[in-house]
This record gives sequence, structure tokens and C-alpha cells, in this order.
Amino acid sequence: MKRIVIILMSLMLTLPILAQYGRPMRRPQPRPSAPSLTHRPQQYYSRAHHAPTNTYYGLRVGLSLSSVNSDDAYLDGSGMASGVNVGFVAGFQLAPSTPVYFETGLGYIEKGGRGNYQGSKFTYDLNYLEVPLLLKYDYEASRDVFVQPFIGGYLSAGVGGKVKDFGHRQAVSSFDDEFFKRFDGGLRFGCGMEFSHLYLEVAYDLGLSNICHDTFSTSRNSCLLLNCGVNF
Repeated sequence: MKRIVIILMSLMLTLPILAQYGRPMRRPQPRPSAPSLTHRPQQYYSRAHHAPTNTYYGLRVGLSLSSVNSDDAYLDGSGMASGVNVGFVAGFQLAPSTPVYFETGLGYIEKGGRGNYQGSKFTYDLNYLEVPLLLKYDYEASRDVFVQPFIGGYLSAGVGGKVKDFGHRQAVSSFDDEFFKRFDGGLRFGCGMEFSHLYLEVAYDLGLSNICHDTFSTSRNSCLLLNCGVNF
């Protein structure tokens, strides 16, 4: 837990510094045209500090609170485990006339859970490289504040982690054939808020893939994400 706190505090202290080097706040203006009774001003949905191409890039870091829910008592890690997540994202406006963005990227996330089997305490650490695939609606709440509800999914590939059996003092790879598959995928939904270049986000991952090897049992990830970051 100390490692998680140190990482989060270090990164959160650097984010405001990075935000100072983003693009200047400049809202695009429509070109002047001859007055007309039927003329209506063109709507602009790009955010004030984003490039005219309506593309943005961002850094994210935060806390992950996760569990592994399984109908196999040996694999059930329904107790919550904490970890970190960090990543890079890019967003692209789908059409000039609508404030809807497609966001993707690449991140590292620590998931897992805690359980108890036949009197032995178990922890399941599942570390992934993860690709989000999100649709975000960009609502301008005020001149500098944007609220961004989103929904979509994620795809993950396991890159490490340990299953620890405290009763027998043993630890093995989480992605051993006896435990979990490396691939995971599911739904992600939540809401973000952007102020100037700073960004805050609450999201939830609902795993849809069966990550255990047993055909007759199911194990799925679930994870609450509390993130902060910067957009450029």
C-alpha cells in the first residue's frame, strides 16, 4: 500500500506542472460573412484549448479498486484489492457538428482480489496492458469546465502478477494454467470532468470474459477507477 501511495502522490504533484505546457486557451471563431436574414452562426463544439483538428492527447494516473468474482471457491477473490493504473490516451472528434469523441490509448493497470479457501488467505494480482475503446460526450458546463460522460469497452492482455497462498506460504504466476487466462475484455462506463488542462475521472470496468481455464466455472474482473490527468 505504501508503494501505491508514493507513486500516486509523485505523479499527482507533476500533473499541474505538465498542464502549464499545454496549448493556450483559444476558442475558434467563425469566419465573418455578409449579413443575411436566414444566416445562422456556425456551431463550434471543439474545446477551447484543443487544436483546430479537434484531436486531444492526455496522460492518466490513478487508483484501481478491483475484485475477481468466481463461482469456483478456489479462484474467488471477491475481496477488494487496490492497485495503480497509468496510461496515455488520444481522442478524436467523430464529426465537426457533434461533440462526440472516440477515445483510445494504452495503459498499465493492476487488478486482482482477495479471498479465503479452506482457511488459507489468498491474494490474486492480475496486471494488464489495457486498451480502452470509448465514446465520450463533451458537454460545456461553463467557459472552462467540460463534463464528459462516456461508455465503451476495454481489451486487456495479462503481463504479470502472482497468486499468493498465505496458508502454505507459496506464490505462483497468476497466469499459470491452473489459474487465469491472459486475455480479458468488458464494458467501461463513467464520467470525466475537464478544467483547463486538468482532468478528473471516475470509471467502472465490468468484465465480460471468463478469465479462468475451467470450462465449467466462470471468473470475471470488476474494477473501480479513480483517475486524474492532463489533456493537451
